Amino acid sequence: MVQSMSRVGHCTDNGPMEGFWGILKREMYYKHLYESRNDLVSALERCLHYYNFE
Repeated sequence: MVQSMSRVGHCTDNGPMEGFWGILKREMYYKHLYESRNDLVSALERCLHYYNFE
């Protein structure tokens, strides 16, 4: 496996993933107060499963 590296200031190859994590944090993390780490992990797993399979 070869790591994808672009030149400094040219982060277009990383843009889609940065956008995905920004949306995920806005929808799953900033809007909710989780009682425990396990609650957060379970919510993220459900979200990722929905995003990938439904």
